[in-house]
Amino acid sequence: MASLKDIRTRIDSVKTTRQVTSAMKMVSAAKLKKAQDDIVKIRPYAEKLNDIIYDIISSLEEGHQLKLTEERDLEKVLIVMITSNRGLCGAFNSNVSKEVNKLLNTDFSDLHQQSKVDVMSIGKQGEKLLKTAGTLCAISNNAVYSDIAFHNVELISDQIIIDFLNKKYDKVILVYNEFVNAAVQNVSAKQFLPIELPKIDVNQTSDYIYEPSMNAVLEDIVPKSLKTMFFSSILESIASEHGARMTSMHKATDNASELISDLELSYNKARQGAITNEILEIVGGAEALSQ
Repeated sequence: MASLKDIRTRIDSVKTTRQVTSAMKMVSAAKLKKAQDDIVKIRPYAEKLNDIIYDIISSLEEGHQLKLTEERDLEKVLIVMITSNRGLCGAFNSNVSKEVNKLLNTDFSDLHQQSKVDVMSIGKQGEKLLKTAGTLCAISNNAVYSDIAFHNVELISDQIIIDFLNKKYDKVILVYNEFVNAAVQNVSAKQFLPIELPKIDVNQTSDYIYEPSMNAVLEDIVPKSLKTMFFSSILESIASEHGARMTSMHKATDNASELISDLELSYNKARQGAITNEILEIVGGAEALSQ
């Protein structure tokens, strides 16, 4: 049985841990609020861009093919894995890593065995987890988290678009955590390129007037929509990370409080037992002297 000093030391240690996890929870809650605001701002813009693109596609002449919507035989695939640079956020990173491994071993297993699937990491934690599973990332863009701004993220999406147009990759998949709320994040694997278009209603009428021309607008707006989608995915991942960390630290704080209660109960029992033994020794000594 642990001594009273050992139990006191452990109680102090757990209390210190609880202070740390509680502070991390509050920091994540503050960051989550900003991240949620960023998502709320960008979602309507991204949705409107897509609406315009779909409207233009529905108005194009039959047989007109966009380069960024071109379906090709798969020779090489790029998987973009978006995780975080920091840990202590529960299963946030491991869930994304599992989804990437699932894609490598099921959907693209043949290409993966032929080394025709590249993985780009955005986030150190995902890269570490994938390396542990035996897969090395061909490209790392972990430094982007040092300054999350559209112009920095745009550089990455621009290069991906160029690689697709140059036929370096025939398909690009984004794997990341989609933000639902602070407690729920859903792993999403979305096709980034080629662009997946919905079925077009041939009877749909356009509500837009295009200047200088429909094709000119399309050439400008489609890459912009892709860049916005890529940036939005990173913002979703950031919000999910803060939500996951806040939830994880909340649980850790609660667990620490429960552990402290259990330790204090053990301490009181041990202390009571020690006092009882001392009383018994005094009584025993007094009886011995009286005889």
